[in-house]
Amino acid sequence: MNQYQVAVAAEAIAAALFARCGCDVSVQYGANQPGYDLIVAKNDKLLKVSVKGSQDGSWGLTQSYVSGDDYHAAAKCWLEDQDPQTLFCFVQYKGTDLKQMPHVYLAWPHEVYNRLCETRKGRGDTILYEIKKWTDRAYAAGTIDKIPKKWEFSQQRIEALFKES
Repeated sequence: MNQYQVAVAAEAIAAALFARCGCDVSVQYGANQPGYDLIVAKNDKLLKVSVKGSQDGSWGLTQSYVSGDDYHAAAKCWLEDQDPQTLFCFVQYKGTDLKQMPHVYLAWPHEVYNRLCETRKGRGDTILYEIKKWTDRAYAAGTIDKIPKKWEFSQQRIEALFKES
């Protein structure tokens, strides 16, 4: 898939999963609203959702904010540009066949910020990795960075996120 197709597929999967969990979903078509792709509603609560698709195992988030090697400052600038009430939905197609569901994760901006800062033994990075095993030549050699299990898309995760919103 090209990047446009990844984005379209990711938004469609996210909308379908939220609907399958009993949420009402509003999908934007045409000119996208800056900052979010979906509106998800359940009972009297609404969530704005920004969907990020990938097929390489990672999501580049803060490259445009980095100066030198200060990855924490880049992540902080990125966080300051995010609406704290917009939920991120990360959809990963790497390692999935056509008939398999992609891996899907849900996180608030502050959770993404914390994960970015913890990457590479606390040195930080511009990239959110689904799972990254650092090789011998890397600063974080011998360590593994991965998305927290609690971010996995589930009915329980959605209910918890609605309570937090």
